[in-house]
Amino acid sequence: MTQSQHIIIVDDEAPAREMVGDYLKMHGFTVTLCDGGKSLRGAIEVTVPDLVVLDLNMPEEDGLSIIRDLKSRTNVPVIMLTATASPIDRVVGLELGADDYVAKPCELRELMARIRSVLRRSSPVRAQAAAADAAGAKAAKDQLVRFGTKWLDLEAQALRDDEGNEHPLTASEFGLLKVFAANPKRVLSRERLLELANARDSEAFDRAVDLRIMRIRRKIEPDPTKPAVIRTIRGGGYLFSPAGDKA
Repeated sequence: MTQSQHIIIVDDEAPAREMVGDYLKMHGFTVTLCDGGKSLRGAIEVTVPDLVVLDLNMPEEDGLSIIRDLKSRTNVPVIMLTATASPIDRVVGLELGADDYVAKPCELRELMARIRSVLRRSSPVRAQAAAADAAGAKAAKDQLVRFGTKWLDLEAQALRDDEGNEHPLTASEFGLLKVFAANPKRVLSRERLLELANARDSEAFDRAVDLRIMRIRRKIEPDPTKPAVIRTIRGGGYLFSPAGDKA
């Protein structure tokens, strides 16, 4: 068990929550103590824990309401502590999403065993969720290509600066930028650019490519008079250098 696993203990009785908290700290957990739903919400705004141990019977806000609210916000596992709660309350708690329950006063070794069991069950799910989030973030990042002073969003077909302001592109300009994004550090002839951009229309002759790239340079180059991002290769065509280098 590693210290990175964080458990929040929610109990309105200070001696009870401190006893459980001290025991868990002895076994390497990071522990936060809360006296009710309000302090729990405040703690979760700072960091979402790996597990919550929650007393069902509290005067200001009952545990079932807290579980309902908690599960609407996060997937954090919950173990209910029940002293006078009826079997119906325990069933309702489980139906609301709680993962287990322990009777109060609790035997600390039993509580520890329940905590470890719930954490083992929840870890693969949380790992999968984290992996999915990471994959989604990577996919979104892969849709952004740096072009000098701007970013090309391939999915949105938009050109934006670092402040998020959008700079208009014609369809033909986006088509050329998309081709360059897929072929960095490669010299592309005008003919090849038109072919890859599917731009063989009645106006798509070589000089039209030059004019479009001139307009693009005005939008992306730090100094359009000295292009470093989309460079002209004499006798070859054009080359896209993502970092704007001249090598």
